[in-house]
Amino acid sequence: MGILDFLLGEFIDVIHWTDDTRDTMVWRFEREGHEIKYGAKLTVREGQAAVFVHEGVIADVFTPGLYMLETNNMPILTKLQHWDHGFRSPFKSEIYFVNTTRFTDQKWGTKNPIISRDAEFGPVRLRAFGTYVMRVSDPAKFISEIVGTDGEFTADEIGFQIRNIIVQAFSRVIASAGIPVLDMAANTADLGKIVAKAISPAIEAYGLAIPEFYIENISLPEAVEAALDKRSSIGIVGDLNRYMQFNAAEALGRGEGGAAGAAMGAGMGAGMGAGMGMAMGGMMMRPDGSMAMAPGAGPWGSPAAQAAPATPPPPPPVEKVWHVAQSGAVSGPFGRGHLGRLVADGSLTRETLVWAPGQDGWKPAGEIAELAQLFTVAPPPPPGA
Repeated sequence: MGILDFLLGEFIDVIHWTDDTRDTMVWRFEREGHEIKYGAKLTVREGQAAVFVHEGVIADVFTPGLYMLETNNMPILTKLQHWDHGFRSPFKSEIYFVNTTRFTDQKWGTKNPIISRDAEFGPVRLRAFGTYVMRVSDPAKFISEIVGTDGEFTADEIGFQIRNIIVQAFSRVIASAGIPVLDMAANTADLGKIVAKAISPAIEAYGLAIPEFYIENISLPEAVEAALDKRSSIGIVGDLNRYMQFNAAEALGRGEGGAAGAAMGAGMGAGMGAGMGMAMGGMMMRPDGSMAMAPGAGPWGSPAAQAAPATPPPPPPVEKVWHVAQSGAVSGPFGRGHLGRLVADGSLTRETLVWAPGQDGWKPAGEIAELAQLFTVAPPPPPGA
């Protein structure tokens, strides 16, 4: 073995790249003077590609594998360096390693609302966001179109441009899709496929591909969403008049002690209706029960009627309610009529303890004047009791 062969064996290059990041797309192999020795070993791992750039021109692209940089492995660069004539001195070239794996969870979103015309709501403003997956499909084109001479290129550096392409395509697709706003949530998968197809030519021009594209949400302005919520609530309620009547009756029942309160509310409503009818008509009741026009009252709409508006009668007094203590448990509140039914079926006796708001402690029912009358009208116990 000659001294030249020995020196060549001692100075064989080993060129490789071990990526310890999550977002590096391109990394340039650094060597002082960019001198690569003839016969160097090049290791390209799975998910990588190696691009040789000689004097500013892309010479060769290597896919995953182990290579000896010799004449038979680099036809383009060999032609440039005339290695087929036995020229074996170091050559000056740049080697760029390109990460060809998928870059997942890349986010996109509309910075400003997109105005779209909806058949039901008219012009609406929409916002949308989602994710996509990106990978380098053509390493040589990606180097020449995007990276240039950058020694280390990350996914964030191209992400902004891709998001602009996505938003532009999404705006065009939404405007021409003709899908109602309320049905867009059910069609996000189809819309995603249309957008991915629309952006494919522009992305391929960079040497990239978008194998996966997702639309996570399409939303309306908060004010429009609040109006839709109200509209949904009205649809659930149904007949508003019946709903209001139900709420009014339920409120009276809670405030006046159940059935007795509801009955009182109905009576109060009837009394108020009669009083208002008499007042509007300018009528008065004679001692014999007949109706007559009140003095000074004119026909409906006359100055006399307008000058003397009817005064509504005062509301009836609120019925007093009672709580009942039996066997260590408290029940109620009950109106006086309900307590009368309890006396009739024997559930309430004179010795039963009762209490009402404003009363000083629990007292037997027979000692309270308002309730003592209930026991005087109660029927006697049955024979043989």
